[in-house]
Amino acid sequence: MTLAGIELVYLVKDIGEKTSGYYASNIWGINRNSLLFKLHHPTKPDIMLMVSSIGMWITDKKIETIEPNKMLRRLRSDLLRAKLTKIEQIGTERIAYFTFTNFEKELTLIVEFFGDGNIILCNEERKILALLHSIDVRHRQLRVGLEYTPPPEDGVDVLNLTKESFRELFSTSGIGKTIGRGLGLPKKYVEEIIRLSGIDPKKPSNEVTNEEFEALYEIITSTLSKVTQGPHDPSVIIEDDVHDAYPIRFSDDNLNAKKVDSFNEGLDIVFTEEILEKGKSLFSSPADKKIESLEKTLSEQKNAINVVLEKSKTIAEVANLLFTMTSAGQHDIRNEMITNSLKEKNAEIISEKGVPYMKINESKIQIDPDSSLPTIASKLFDESKKQKGAVKSIEKLMKKTESKLEKTIEKGEIAKGAVGFKEVRKKSWFERYRWFYTSDEVLAVGGRDSSSNSAIIRKYLEKNDKVFHAEVHGSPFFLLKGEDEELLPLSLEEVAHATVCFSRAWQISAYGMSSFWVNPDQVKKGAPTGQSMAKGAFMINGTRNFIKVSSLKLAVGIFKQDEDYLLVCGPPEPIKKKCLCYAVIEPGGSTMSDVAKKIRAEFDKVNDNFKKIFLIDDYVRALPTGSSKVTETG
Repeated sequence: MTLAGIELVYLVKDIGEKTSGYYASNIWGINRNSLLFKLHHPTKPDIMLMVSSIGMWITDKKIETIEPNKMLRRLRSDLLRAKLTKIEQIGTERIAYFTFTNFEKELTLIVEFFGDGNIILCNEERKILALLHSIDVRHRQLRVGLEYTPPPEDGVDVLNLTKESFRELFSTSGIGKTIGRGLGLPKKYVEEIIRLSGIDPKKPSNEVTNEEFEALYEIITSTLSKVTQGPHDPSVIIEDDVHDAYPIRFSDDNLNAKKVDSFNEGLDIVFTEEILEKGKSLFSSPADKKIESLEKTLSEQKNAINVVLEKSKTIAEVANLLFTMTSAGQHDIRNEMITNSLKEKNAEIISEKGVPYMKINESKIQIDPDSSLPTIASKLFDESKKQKGAVKSIEKLMKKTESKLEKTIEKGEIAKGAVGFKEVRKKSWFERYRWFYTSDEVLAVGGRDSSSNSAIIRKYLEKNDKVFHAEVHGSPFFLLKGEDEELLPLSLEEVAHATVCFSRAWQISAYGMSSFWVNPDQVKKGAPTGQSMAKGAFMINGTRNFIKVSSLKLAVGIFKQDEDYLLVCGPPEPIKKKCLCYAVIEPGGSTMSDVAKKIRAEFDKVNDNFKKIFLIDDYVRALPTGSSKVTETG
């Protein structure tokens, strides 16, 4: 499938709206031409955006890395934590411009969806910093250090098509070619337009009647509007020779078309399938070549056995002939009767450099012509047995070859199976924040920064919750959810503990701090008249219930919930109680990245699948801000 310019118009608008306010929290290289962006928002669910030379689409699939992408390191260096501020397209050109801003630096990721495709990273001046493929053709050059130059514009502006500009395209060419070339529309849309018009596609466009012209113009503008703006009636076709997604319903009603909820979902299905198929081909190619070689070797070995068996049989027949001649009273192998009989068996006595041989077909057995016929016959029988012995050696080699072939086929299938994807799990709302379950199985949710502090108070605070905060700079707000009738002392202590540990107290190793909790009606979301509050700050009225936190300890752990594994960080006791594996940490020591790597290595020993489920970034995200050291694992 090839992404059409008019389809890109819709995608740029749709994806641009959905990703507004998001930043790049991670980037993965899928193959040499495809990158997967994890986009994060303080209050909204994460979005997985695939950017590839074949297309762009939001996905719910995490494809395993198939091959290295040479741009990955550079893009991670420049775009991680950068905000995606806009996505643009010029007309219906098959080029998308992704603008990222990080502090005051602006970078543009340009993705070309035509030809072999390309991905280009540029600075504010559109100077190329990195790209997939350098280009040097007549009308433009693309390489690092040069200013990005788009390809020359071709055709009319179909988004602003007028009757006059449409009429100017008409010539002696068939109307089908005129629409396709003149408007730059893919074959499937041209065929649909012609189908709806009822006009012969080969009819010269300059012979189209006024009535036909008006109908064509109406059909074209209507089709363009539906594709670029909606409403959509999307479907996909996945067949041996056709992999395609359709944003609108076509009039031919293909029975193999499967309805989908959105055009984006259709692209996710089709393009993901295309990437996986190419990946399987890439992974299986070395195995296929080895299989082909082993099958050839096996065939040669089978042929060799047949040849050797035939040799052995023929030599044995000549030996039996000599024994028969002896019984008939013949004793000299040079006797005419014997030599004539030998000729019938394609056998004869020859001499090479003075050495006599019995030549039987292509086999040569050294003999003494002066020996008796039984002696010569015995010599031939020995050679026949020797040939049969060679068969056993070849058979042993065949068994080894067959074993190698079986293993190679198995490895090839495993390699194909390794190219796959997993559905990205739809996370619970609280997983965007800091969270854990207390020893009493009560959910605690805390903010990560001022934006998420504000979000959990404004969006998720309910009348039966308890609100926690600490009078420490950088303290999060934590909610202990749903406790109204009975205060659970252990839960209160654990949430107070987490509130202090996730504050600046961890970074400066400030022991002996306290946290407090209040009821929801004590939290005022607005500042008093004439005053202002910083983002993420709230007024607290009334009595505060203080809880002293004597230690600074947290634990990272993995627990299973239904069929999913969740990575969590919280006070040690509930984490140790609930999780399959855990690591207790304290302030000081190594960087967040180093600690994350150490914990991941320990957890991967418990379950090798964890390395596929959780990335280093997931571990880093779970940790408190600042340096830490691992003091206990289990």
